[in-house]
Amino acid sequence: MKFKIGVIGATGYAGAELVRLLLTHPNAELTAISSVTYHGAPYSDVYPAMATLCDKILCDDKTVVAESDVVFASLPHGLSEDIADACIKKGALFIDLGADFRLTDEKDFIEWYGNPYKHQALHQTAVYSIPEFDREKVKDARLIANPGCYPTSAALALVPALKYGLIDPSTIIVDAKSGVTGAGRSLTLASHFPECNEAFSSYKTAEHRHTPEIEQTLSAYAGDKVYITFVPHLLPINRGILTTTYSSLKDNVPLEEIAALYGDFYQNEPFVRVMPQGQSANVKYVRCSNYCNLSLHKDSRTNRLIIISAIDNMVKGAAGQAIQNMNIALKIDESAGLNHIPPSI
Repeated sequence: MKFKIGVIGATGYAGAELVRLLLTHPNAELTAISSVTYHGAPYSDVYPAMATLCDKILCDDKTVVAESDVVFASLPHGLSEDIADACIKKGALFIDLGADFRLTDEKDFIEWYGNPYKHQALHQTAVYSIPEFDREKVKDARLIANPGCYPTSAALALVPALKYGLIDPSTIIVDAKSGVTGAGRSLTLASHFPECNEAFSSYKTAEHRHTPEIEQTLSAYAGDKVYITFVPHLLPINRGILTTTYSSLKDNVPLEEIAALYGDFYQNEPFVRVMPQGQSANVKYVRCSNYCNLSLHKDSRTNRLIIISAIDNMVKGAAGQAIQNMNIALKIDESAGLNHIPPSI
């Protein structure tokens, strides 16, 4: 069975990844794609790699909603609520890659994003989903909040340790590095080639908007409110996130035991790979794929657990995870359209 799929914001980086992945999805028919900047242009004029593969004319958002069973929106925060409302009223599945539905507490959203909720009722039905943790909630969802890239990489690293009570939640440090695509397609000084090439620096230190989202997920598994130190960095590469988390172990648990617990936790997850001891996660080996590679390390001198998480920020951190959520909600093969093998070189 094929579903009619629409993408709003199809010319941004995450939107482009949605288009790329959906074109080879066995259950997807890409029916409509929209863009404000390039409205009326063939998609292949914006992305020449799509020549003969996707020459659709970029339309407006209302057309996407009218023609689709499933609508993905890849937009800046504050722009998704009206579209979500229109989709729900039509009976379409809506999946938001933006931030509008990620935080459950409106006070947090106002503090970090500056906007109050516009459609209060929608937030009561929205399901935030990292599929490895929220699969059951997604099965009956009609409005899905797709997680941010940094929160995905951090949560996949830390949730098992919190669930098994291995670490002291008050000691968590999340040190993350992202490729430049994480800044979006609109040019800024920081993402300008001469500024980011041969450079490496932190940004929005201790004030990044993904902080409350990471804390929200970790708190759910810690059983109490978790506050973290989060420092993101900009890597001079196109894509990928390498997240290193540091936390103090509650007991002197051997690394072999921790590795066994992680192996059990993720043994049935198709996109999470716990690496053999002695190896270290590397963004190169998840590139263009929906995989998350995790490597586990222990500093015996300080009794600290170090977990390294590698994802592609555009796939598992955005479009791939959104499609994974769609597959679950539509009750089709969760891996459909996502079995891309990372290039080795």
